[in-house]
Amino acid sequence: MTTNPFGLVYDQALTENKAEQVTIETVHYQNNGIEIAANLYKPAGYSVDKTYPAITVAHPNGGVKEQVAGYFAQKLAEAGYITIAADAAYQGASGGQPRNRDYPAHRVEDIRAMADYLETVVGVDKDKIGALGICGGGGYTIEAAKTDKRFKAVATVSMFNSGRVRRNGFLDSQLDSIQDRLQDAAKARTKYVTTGEVDYVGQYLPGKLTLSKEQLEAIPAGLYREGTEYYGDRYYHPNSQSWYTTESLSHLMAFDAEDRVDLINQPLLMIAGKDADTRYMTDAVFEKAVNTVNKELYLIDGASHIQTYWKEPYVTQESEKLIEFFDQYLD
Repeated sequence: MTTNPFGLVYDQALTENKAEQVTIETVHYQNNGIEIAANLYKPAGYSVDKTYPAITVAHPNGGVKEQVAGYFAQKLAEAGYITIAADAAYQGASGGQPRNRDYPAHRVEDIRAMADYLETVVGVDKDKIGALGICGGGGYTIEAAKTDKRFKAVATVSMFNSGRVRRNGFLDSQLDSIQDRLQDAAKARTKYVTTGEVDYVGQYLPGKLTLSKEQLEAIPAGLYREGTEYYGDRYYHPNSQSWYTTESLSHLMAFDAEDRVDLINQPLLMIAGKDADTRYMTDAVFEKAVNTVNKELYLIDGASHIQTYWKEPYVTQESEKLIEFFDQYLD
């Protein structure tokens, strides 16, 4: 981040805007009274006299626009799309208090608001807007696409169903403590409204972590170990935090991306690591998306959940598949 003027931390990130190349611009707009910070990517040779298809890119839980969401936004811009990656309300560089509140309704509205903004950008073809969501942003993109038919094509990478996991636990391992966590959420809300103090769930990252091999091995293998490396070390960004307000659980636990997936009739592409420990969430949503005949489950051999964010050759495979998909359905 210290060497990138735009604060980007993903591989092959833009370092300057040059004529006849992809450009990036930080923009701000209001969404329900909260100022949203976003990066707008325009393709090489952008002209106000031309029209372009456009794509919203929603970041993972705990992520920000400068990480993997920016990577895919840039790759799609290189393929000729106008793209936008925004920080969710209450998160990243966007406004909202208390920090890192995570309400599904807000996250879904963030995605709709990206589409709203794209419709104001000169050159965007309003009939050719697509949506891409990564991890938790994938679950919320699925939710948005159920009823927002401005999205003509929908794609996810390593989709994470935040509601199911916050309610049932990862791999449905905490079914016996659902009511306890709802009680925690209620107590946290009472504490906030009476004292102004905020309780959080998860890991606060005050700075880039330096973990020993032993410390890493103490974290369960898979999503959480690799997530700690990604967010706390390899692609650390100070605006990215792996925690959320405890009271958010009362909203998260009532949400489920699997509900009413039959409302999606748009073309649907879902990408996941073939052996990823989060794949069960993609499989469940894909199976229930029965009202689109144009759907595809694209599995990446060898890739885990977090590796789909950054590791080659996986990210190139994903980028090429996404471009092929959007070229077909936003043409």
